[in-house]
Amino acid sequence: MFDGMALDYIDVGPGLLRVRHGGHGPPLLLLHGHPRTHMTWGYVAGLLSSHFTIVCPDLRGFGKSFQPIDSEDSRHSSKRAKALDCVEQMQALGHRTFAVAGHDRGSYVAFRLAMEHPETVTKVGVIDSIPILEHLERMDWRFARDWYHWFFFAQSEKPEQAINADPLAWYSAICPDIMGEEAYDDLLTAIHNPAVVHGMIEDYRAGLTVDREDELQDRVAGRRITCPMLCLWSTGDDLEHFFGDPREIWRSWATNVTGHGIESGHHVAEENPVDLANSLRFFFSDE
Repeated sequence: MFDGMALDYIDVGPGLLRVRHGGHGPPLLLLHGHPRTHMTWGYVAGLLSSHFTIVCPDLRGFGKSFQPIDSEDSRHSSKRAKALDCVEQMQALGHRTFAVAGHDRGSYVAFRLAMEHPETVTKVGVIDSIPILEHLERMDWRFARDWYHWFFFAQSEKPEQAINADPLAWYSAICPDIMGEEAYDDLLTAIHNPAVVHGMIEDYRAGLTVDREDELQDRVAGRRITCPMLCLWSTGDDLEHFFGDPREIWRSWATNVTGHGIESGHHVAEENPVDLANSLRFFFSDE
């Protein structure tokens, strides 16, 4: 994993981000989801590093990056704040413009980057997601049943208490055989750190407060993403089952959307890195 790539801590203003970076070619920022760290991209980064300069951070609140300060509306864990971190980090590495792809919660940071920094983001990829606002407006009892954690995590204190009581019981689906021992060990460290658990939960609290409001303001103002967007989803997950073709939903938010499903469960970067890397290479390549 990440053969020949550097591991650094980069000051983005409010704190330090742990960042893995290296490779050859145009810069491509890869953003992880919950409860992962940048290590989830290990296999994909290895497949892409001869075509792109890969940059993989732990988002603020996750892994070994800094913990944002708390606020009543969780704004310091917002996707806008995390997008600004990414801009600062990429500029520190010498990249004034770059492409970005995000998975799960990381896709919302990628979305916010493309929406608010069009002069910086050249292309954007979203994996296993639709906008938070679309989730909330389209959900039914099945979504509430199967994705209950969205609303449980919005509560105060109880989610942290439940997870910290037995982290491996809560995150029982993680598997070293699929994600690799190094990534597994890194994730174990993260989920056994109460500060990191709180930071990850704050990401969801922000989703139902400031992030939702930011998306609503985008819609009211008629703002859309104008750079090319790649929409990918895992066919073994339930996004398409609940909401139909996610490309059609994203076309209300972006002017140029392409994409397809990939045969995989939810953590596609670990479960099917070859097909994911091929899809990313084809879309982001300038060749």
